[in-house]
Order: sequence, then C-alpha cells, then structure tokens
Amino acid sequence: MAQNEQLLEQIKLTAEKLEKVKNEIHKKIVGQDDLIDSILIWLFWKWHILIEWVPWLAKTMTVDTISKVIDLKFNRIQFTPDLLPSDLIGTEIYNPKTWEFKIKYWPIFTNMVLADEINRAPSKVQSALLEAMAERQVTIWNETFKLEEPFIVLATQNPVEQAWTYKLPEAQLDRFMMKVDVDYSNKDVEKNIYKKINTDFYDVKVEKILTKQEVLDIQTLLKQIYVSDNIYDYVSSIVDATRNPKDYGLENLDKYIEYGISPRWWISLIQWAKVIALMNSRNFVIPEDIKQIASKILSHRLVLSYEAIADGLDAKQFINKVLENIDIV
Repeated sequence: MAQNEQLLEQIKLTAEKLEKVKNEIHKKIVGQDDLIDSILIWLFWKWHILIEWVPWLAKTMTVDTISKVIDLKFNRIQFTPDLLPSDLIGTEIYNPKTWEFKIKYWPIFTNMVLADEINRAPSKVQSALLEAMAERQVTIWNETFKLEEPFIVLATQNPVEQAWTYKLPEAQLDRFMMKVDVDYSNKDVEKNIYKKINTDFYDVKVEKILTKQEVLDIQTLLKQIYVSDNIYDYVSSIVDATRNPKDYGLENLDKYIEYGISPRWWISLIQWAKVIALMNSRNFVIPEDIKQIASKILSHRLVLSYEAIADGLDAKQFINKVLENIDIV
C-alpha cells in the first residue's frame, strides 16, 4: 500500500511539473496545444512525429522552445533535393597535418532533430535518416555510432508544393508514430500572435523546467502506469475492427478498407494513453484515454480504398465510426 501511495505521489508531482513545462512554452508560443502535447508525449516514449501543413505556422519555433524548456540539444536540418547522407550524419575528413582521417559529426548527433520539409530529400538521405530513427544509431564508413538518449525526429512535410519533392516510403512512414496536422489558428489566437510579435516577443526568455535526466526518469515512471486486461481487450477490438469490419457489425465499412492497423500502432495507442493518465495524475489507464487519442494515432497508417476517397470518407472518420461500434467490456 505504501509503495502505491509513493507511486501516486510521484505521478502527481510529475503531472504538476509537466503543466509547468507547458505554461513555460506558452510564454513564447501562442496556441499550438495539440502540437506541443504531441511532441512532449512522444519525447517520453522516444517515438518520432511527422508534422504537416504550410510554412510559417511556428513549427520550428515550437520545437526550439520545447528543447530549451527541457534542456535538450536541438538541431534543425533543411532538407533539399541536393542533400547528401554525409550532410546529415557526418563523414571522414582527412587532416593533411597528421596524415589521418577524422570523423566529423553532423546535425543528427543531438536529442531533437527537426527535419524540415523531409519530402524534398532523395532516397539515399531518407535511408540514412531511417537508420537513425529505427536503430538510434548511424553508420559512417565502417563504424557505427550510437545516438544520445533521448533522441526523436520531428519531420515537417510541405503538402503544398510538388516540384522537387519525393513521396516518403512506407517503411519510413511507419517510423513516425503520429502525423500532426498543424492548421491555421483561429482569429482570436492569431490576434494574440500579432500583438506578441509587435510588443515583447523577441525579449521573451524561457526557463529550463525539466532536465534530460528527468525526461529519462519519466520514461521509467510511465512503465508503472497500470493497464487492465479490459483496456487491452478494448484496444485489440479497435485495431481488429480496422482489419475485419464485418466481425463488428460494420459491413458497410468493409469496402473502404485496404490495409488495417499494424501491431506497432496498437502499442503506440497504449503508450499515449499512459501519458494522458500521468498528466491527469492517475496511475491507471481508462477507456476515455483511448477514445481521446485513437483517431489521432491510428488514422496515420490506416490505408483506405479508392471507394473511400470517392465517397469522401477520410481515415479519422473511419476510426470514429469504429469507436462508435466497439463496446467497452
């Protein structure tokens, strides 16, 4: 009993600390709550995020501010069609004075990488980035180097332009646990942005709230959040319904599905729910945690048929229909 009380107290203190982190970030960033929550959650689980929408919506500034508040190293890489793998991970450079080759490390050696407009880079660069994302290591010539923990990639994708862009391979898309669509802010939020930029914006300094070690401690704490068998059954049914709609009374959706959710997304759904429980000072996951984020996570890797596109049904609408028909045991 004492051990459980100690865990609850630790969770409560962590939730309060995370609230302070978000408040500190909002000293610099107006709005973007969904993006901030997504980055924080996947940072604790060491997963990667794909961010999509047009430029100039404070994506880079948001990531930079988060890195300062959490005291993590941050590098931004502008992806271009002529980018080479060595520009991303590093290379061997010859020193004529010593007659020796020396490894020169490049931007991937950090805690948070912002891969800006990732869909502009050619396949060789994508391959080098994929190793870092999947294995948390890079290979330079015949040597392999481990990346520092925590390590996450936040990639932006410009959906507007098609010239000199490349479609991301399915294997790489599968490494992004979530795609965040950063939309325009509403009129009132944008008004506050304009006021801030024209007053004290450039003088605002954010303070460090979390340390790198505390981030690693939170990763350990999340493993102690309890998930009941009923929750596992509920999530299993949701995922299986995306593959076999007929088995759940969703015959009308069967023609819309090409490929259902993979086990990787099953795992990420539970992990996200654990962070929501922690942020709400709970040591257990409830069904509402799953409902809150299911469409955000699962829709990213759900492949719909051409009939769904023709009928105007998107992946989030499909997931919501599934949620309406799955009973909580």
